[in-house]
Amino acid sequence: MKNGKVSNFTIQMTEKLELPKDVMLGAVLLHLTGQSEVEIENFKGIVSFTSEQIVLTVKNGKLEINGKKLDIKYYSIDELKITGRIQNINYIN
Repeated sequence: MKNGKVSNFTIQMTEKLELPKDVMLGAVLLHLTGQSEVEIENFKGIVSFTSEQIVLTVKNGKLEINGKKLDIKYYSIDELKITGRIQNINYIN
C-alpha cells in the first residue's frame, strides 16, 4: 500500500481468496437497522456533528449521514453508533 492507496494486486487477491474486504482493504462497514440506527466501522474521524447531519472521514473520502434528532450513542477509535431518524447516507469523494 503506497500513499494510503490499495494496489490492484491486493484487491484481486482479496477477491480471489474471498477475504473480508473490511479487514484487507480498510473498507467502511455500515450496519443499518431500519431508519433508526446505524453502526459504522472503520471510520477515521468525525468532521462535523449536528442533530441533522453527521460527517465522518472514511478511507476514500467522507460519509455523510442526514436525518432528524441524530445522536452519537457511542464511539471508539474506529466504530460508532448513530441513532435518530436517518433519512439518507451519502459517500463524498
